[in-house]
Amino acid sequence: MSSTENGDKQKSLLAKRFRGFLPVIIDVETGGFNANTDALLEIAAVPLRMTEEGILECEPTIDFQVEPFEGANVEQSALDFTGINLECESRSPVPETIALSETFQTIRKLVKANGCNRAVLVGHNAHFDLNFLNAAVARSDVKRNPFHPFSCLDTATMAGLAFGHTVLAQACKIANIEFSNREAHSAAYDAEKTAELFCLIVNKWKQLGGWPLPEVDEVAEEQKTL
Repeated sequence: MSSTENGDKQKSLLAKRFRGFLPVIIDVETGGFNANTDALLEIAAVPLRMTEEGILECEPTIDFQVEPFEGANVEQSALDFTGINLECESRSPVPETIALSETFQTIRKLVKANGCNRAVLVGHNAHFDLNFLNAAVARSDVKRNPFHPFSCLDTATMAGLAFGHTVLAQACKIANIEFSNREAHSAAYDAEKTAELFCLIVNKWKQLGGWPLPEVDEVAEEQKTL
């Protein structure tokens, strides 16, 4: 047996399903739209697991309230939209370095446990979250970032295909996923709902027969008979 064949057997179903990537849903709440100048205020991550039957499920949520970095811009309109009160006594923010380091540590362990090569960010309008994540990593000089630096999976696009709607709240409603507008715009809540939506779409695709793909040898045999 070749080392490649042996390595492939050691991969989990999850690794095989996503080309060696561990999907992790990320949601951020911010002080604006500019990842380089505006504060990261909350970050949440929902890693995924896969059952022996190939069904995606959610791991426990990792979430942090984050201190604005020194010199960060925070737009009042952003606070009004998210409902975040930076002066609230119940808010317990940590520096970006701690939030990222602890999140990444958990994700790296799951990457290894699932036989994956690295994590891939899943988000609703994913490049927004990825840009803020990458900017925070660069500011904090955090090492061993498990995420691919530019690849991501976007549930807004997936929901547009599956349900004809790209807004998270409406896509969840169409998909019969409970969604509370009152709880929305917290990183943990939005990440969990995005994770539910992603799992539902991927699992439905499997149920419809779209996965697993036929083996290459099987396809070649079928082509011979045509």
